Amino acid sequence: MIYLELFLSFLKIGAFSFGGGYAAIPLIQNEVVTTHHWLAMKEFTDLITISQMTPGPIAVNSATFVGLRLGGFLGAGVATLGCILPSCIIVSVIAYLYLKYRTLDLLQGVLKTLRPAVVAMIATAGVSITLSALFQNQSVLLSNFDLSALIIFILCVVLLVKFKSNPIFVMVLSGVLYVFSHFIQTL
Repeated sequence: MIYLELFLSFLKIGAFSFGGGYAAIPLIQNEVVTTHHWLAMKEFTDLITISQMTPGPIAVNSATFVGLRLGGFLGAGVATLGCILPSCIIVSVIAYLYLKYRTLDLLQGVLKTLRPAVVAMIATAGVSITLSALFQNQSVLLSNFDLSALIIFILCVVLLVKFKSNPIFVMVLSGVLYVFSHFIQTL
């Protein structure tokens, strides 16, 4: 039964996550955390972090991770297949139709209409992950605010934007700083 649930959940994510990995994050969160309770929000945040650090799309990495955790290697395969199957079908159909009708103004209008929705989904994912990183225990209260996470975030933004640092270096540095800050807090 878990294999069917994994397949259908990630089939839904694969079918409706237009706009790439960041746009898929709210859909993955809804299925994995809210609907099925396969992961807690903290685990989901860790999942997104791991998905970012490993090669491949976020949705596929998430499907593989959740599938492996719930159903072993077969679960990973079923969840991953469910995630990529809609894309394979949709891209094949769209490529055919686009090549056939690419000069139509109606098609260009539809593509322009989808852009704001994709931007909104990406912004929602960004806000959700930021709140989860900055506030412990999933409640946005000042007492749950993690100042060290905010300082590390600001440092990372400065390193990336102002100094054009290597993103891999910044990710590793942020992880080391976070572990170090929590080690210091426990002393």
